[in-house]
Amino acid sequence: MKILVLSNNANGMYLFRKEALLSFKNMGYETVVSLPPDDYCDKIRALGFKVIPTRMERRGSNPVHDIKLFMEYIKLIKKEKPDIVLTYTIKPNLYGGLACRIKKIPYIMNVTGLGTALTNPSVMSKILLKFYQIAASKAACVFFQNEGNRQFMADNNVALNNSRLLPGSGVNLNEHKLMPYPDESGGIIFLAVLRIMKDKGITEYLDAAQKICGECEGAHFYLAGEYEEETRNIYEPRINELSGRGVIKYLGHVDNINEVMAGSHVIVHPSYHEGMSNVLLEAAACGRPVLASDVPGCRETMQQGLSGLLFKPKDADGLAGAIKTMLSYTESDRKEMGLRGREYMEHMFDREKVVRAYLEEIEKVMKYGKTKI
Repeated sequence: MKILVLSNNANGMYLFRKEALLSFKNMGYETVVSLPPDDYCDKIRALGFKVIPTRMERRGSNPVHDIKLFMEYIKLIKKEKPDIVLTYTIKPNLYGGLACRIKKIPYIMNVTGLGTALTNPSVMSKILLKFYQIAASKAACVFFQNEGNRQFMADNNVALNNSRLLPGSGVNLNEHKLMPYPDESGGIIFLAVLRIMKDKGITEYLDAAQKICGECEGAHFYLAGEYEEETRNIYEPRINELSGRGVIKYLGHVDNINEVMAGSHVIVHPSYHEGMSNVLLEAAACGRPVLASDVPGCRETMQQGLSGLLFKPKDADGLAGAIKTMLSYTESDRKEMGLRGREYMEHMFDREKVVRAYLEEIEKVMKYGKTKI
C-alpha cells in the first residue's frame, strides 16, 4: 500500500498531521509527501518519509502557474504510482483531485477551510465552486473540519454524498499539556497567535488593544506570528508604531508556541473564517481561556461562557467588549475557564480521533477498491 500526500505547506503538515503520517508508517504503508519546500520539509524527512518538492503559488491565481501545478501532479502520480492520494487545502484538492480522476487513482480530500475566495459571491467563487463540484464528486471521502463549511459546500452541490466531519486536525494532548496558570500580579496578558493578514483579524486586534490600553490598566497585549509578504507594507508600520508606544509587544515568529502560551493568561483569535482553529485548540489544551470571533471553525472549539467568549467577527468594539468582560472576572474565574477548556479538548478534540478516521477511510478504499473512480 502506497499513500501520496499533497499539501501546500510543510509547516502545517508537520505540526498538525505528523501523527497521521506516523500512523500510516506504523500500518506498513509507504508514504510519500509532496509540497512546496520550506524548513519543515527536513523535519518530515527526519520522521522517515520521502518528501518531493512541489512548485506552487499558495495564494496566487495565475492560470499558467496553476496549469503547471496540475501537470506536475499528473507526472507525480504517474511516477509514484500510489494506491491512494490524500489532498489538503484548495489547490492540492482541486488540481490533485482532478489529476487523480484522470489517472483513476482513489483519493481522499480534506477541506481545511473555505476562505473569502469561495464564500464571497463573485465570478471567481462560481468558478472555484464548479471546480470543486468536479474534483470532489469522485473522491472516496471529502473531510470537512466544521459543519458550517460542509453545509455551505452542500448548498453549492459539492460533496453531497461522500462527506465526513472531522474535529479539525484535533490536538495532540501529550505535546500540548495542561500548564499551570500564571500569576496575575504583573497584569493580564492577552496573546494573539496569527498570520498577519486581514482575514485573521489583525486590524481588529490592534484596534481593540489600542482602545483597552487607553481605558484599562493591567491589560497587556502580545502578538506572535509572521507577516504575509504581500501585506507587510500595510501592517508593519502600524505594528512598529504601537510597539514603540507600548500598546502591544510583537514577538515575531515563534517556534515553540507552548512557551508563549504558558506565560499568557488569555488567548485571542479574531479570525474571519477557519476550518478549525489550531490556535484555539492548543490554547484550550494548555488550560487558557479564549476569546474568538463567532464564526464556524472558532465557535466549535469552546463552550461559550464556560471556557471562552465569542464576539462578532470584523468588530473591534465587540472584541474590546469581550476583553473587558474577561477582565471583569476574577483570577479564579479565568483559571477555571482554562480548566474547562482542557476538559473539552480531552472529550472532543483528541487528535487520535482524526487519525482513526483517516485509517477507516483508507481501509474502505483497500476493501472496496477503485469503485469511486
